[in-house]
Amino acid sequence: MSKVAFQGELGAYSHIAAKELFPDAKITTCSTFEETFRLAHRDSNYKILIPIENSLAGRVADIHYLLPKYKLQIYGEHFQRVEHNLLSIQSAKLSDIKFVRSHAQAIGQCQDLIIKNKFKTIISADTAGSAKDLSENNDKSIAAIASGLSAEIYNLKILKKNIEDESGNVTRFLIMGKDILQPANDSTKKFITSCIFRLKSIPSALYKCLGGFATNQINMTKLESFSVKNTFDQTNFYLDFEGHLEDKKVQIAMEELGFHTQSLDVLGVYEASKFRKN
Repeated sequence: MSKVAFQGELGAYSHIAAKELFPDAKITTCSTFEETFRLAHRDSNYKILIPIENSLAGRVADIHYLLPKYKLQIYGEHFQRVEHNLLSIQSAKLSDIKFVRSHAQAIGQCQDLIIKNKFKTIISADTAGSAKDLSENNDKSIAAIASGLSAEIYNLKILKKNIEDESGNVTRFLIMGKDILQPANDSTKKFITSCIFRLKSIPSALYKCLGGFATNQINMTKLESFSVKNTFDQTNFYLDFEGHLEDKKVQIAMEELGFHTQSLDVLGVYEASKFRKN
């Protein structure tokens, strides 16, 4: 039986993704992202599901700092639709609700409902944790914003479904683990390569190191910078691009990238999600 871990309580959107990807896996929940990374680093039998970015809220805090620290490998990606629901204890009605509790991002994504009903907000560590807390306290005045799976697990009532302000809310997850598992190159498939690099401190270093991707017609799908811990002088970059490390053009571009960088770590080569074709 495979082992899968994620940050958050049962019923989290990470749990929904885990059920879709690994329906027969043993599930382990972790209280923090660092705990999740540490578990996979200690035990190579674990795969972990890590949310890296959301289509509305942008990148997930802390993840970019954990990637270079633990240097786990990326085995794949998964795009998970996020559908928020307003949950209450079974005896409550919408008119009873005075407070709404959830993760800050979920509250930010459901402002229309919150403002319309003049709810006061309570910020929690995660959506499913809010649902769990609600189930343990018999308070009609508090509702939680969480998944339908949370309602099922914690025996809560769904007062309103799909309460997010904008439809099409999607979170991109990375499937990660300790061992290096690189798929064979296949011209019929589309691959993504992910890496983290730190530039040499010289003028035009970023321009020069990315030139190989331009001249070799390689599409970069994501490029983000984040500060090196405890300094404002250096910056790390996270990069996703289309292609496999065995492609000749990719090898040329990576050689150019390496020439202008102080450090370069390939995090993984994996098949692109079919979601990207939509």
